[in-house]
Amino acid sequence: MGRIVAIDYGRKRVGLAVTDPLRLIATALDTVPAHEAVEYLQRYAATNEVELFVVGEPRQMNGEPSESQRYIAPFVNRLRKVLPDIPVVFHDERFTSVLAHRAIIEGGVKKKERRTNKGLVDRVSAVIILQSYMESADAIK
Repeated sequence: MGRIVAIDYGRKRVGLAVTDPLRLIATALDTVPAHEAVEYLQRYAATNEVELFVVGEPRQMNGEPSESQRYIAPFVNRLRKVLPDIPVVFHDERFTSVLAHRAIIEGGVKKKERRTNKGLVDRVSAVIILQSYMESADAIK
């Protein structure tokens, strides 16, 4: 069974999370600059069995795609072109940044660390997206 990799795409940084081989636990993987994300995922997939990419899909409160979807589409198209054998699915990411901030604060991360480690929120958001996907009916199929 291959791993599932979750992607929280941002214009500057991309947060990544991954399951264990048995798909029981979602853990933070890395935060990479957006322009390096596809190459990073290509290298990762070459050394790890990846079965699926789950990309956080930003939506507005009414369910419509958000403005940032236009930045995600070219990334996903390139990812599908470079790794055509690994399916890419979207999963609703509404409120993941808020939940990530809350989890980081409740986890006891100091204010200074939160300010200087910008990638932390991206990684935690990716973990939340992956955990949500794993708990959804989509993952059971």
